[in-house]
Amino acid sequence: MSTVLVVDDEPLVRDVVTRYLERDGHRVVTAGDGEAARRLIERESPSLVLLDVMLPGTVDGLDLCRWIRASSQLPVILLTARVEEADRIVGLELGADDYVTKPFSPRELATRVKTVLRRAHSGRPPRERVSVGPLELSASTREARRSGRPLALTAKEFDLLWFLASNPGQVFSRDQLMARVWGYSAALDTGTVTVHVRRLREKLEDDPSDPRLLETVWGVGYRLRA
Repeated sequence: MSTVLVVDDEPLVRDVVTRYLERDGHRVVTAGDGEAARRLIERESPSLVLLDVMLPGTVDGLDLCRWIRASSQLPVILLTARVEEADRIVGLELGADDYVTKPFSPRELATRVKTVLRRAHSGRPPRERVSVGPLELSASTREARRSGRPLALTAKEFDLLWFLASNPGQVFSRDQLMARVWGYSAALDTGTVTVHVRRLREKLEDDPSDPRLLETVWGVGYRLRA
């Protein structure tokens, strides 16, 4: 049984999400602020954290996400009422596995939890290393290098790059990437693919505005140049 920590200062949100997650067979613990959540993470060792960005007190959701990523790959799904792309980018840069805006469908959220947990427990990729052009990726260490220089990638940026590098030259649409890397249908895409491609280019390319590695095939999708 997976333990999910739900962190939100709204009791109604905590109650509704808890009912749906328990219906799916999860054990649920809840917290209303960042300090309480941090204590629960240390005591309960949850399998996943549903984390509201806007929390009362001195530790907000982004602070807590940063604290989690400093020591573990514990899956984190951010919940927020903010809809601006810049806010979404900040959360993804900190290493969040997914980003859901309020108001949300509890059923959709439960589906995302199931998908993230399945992906987290699926083990490492079957191949140990992948090399494409100047890029080298290691499955065991989850490290990526460009011309020998280490790249500071988030967990999901690595997953996306690994998938593209495992299929060099092949073009994938946003819908296909959403399904193959995130495990969701295209209907659940909130711009996540676009954000991750943009962030990857900033780390991979000499000139992100003129990408030579992670290319856009207009009207089709993206590919990693072989």
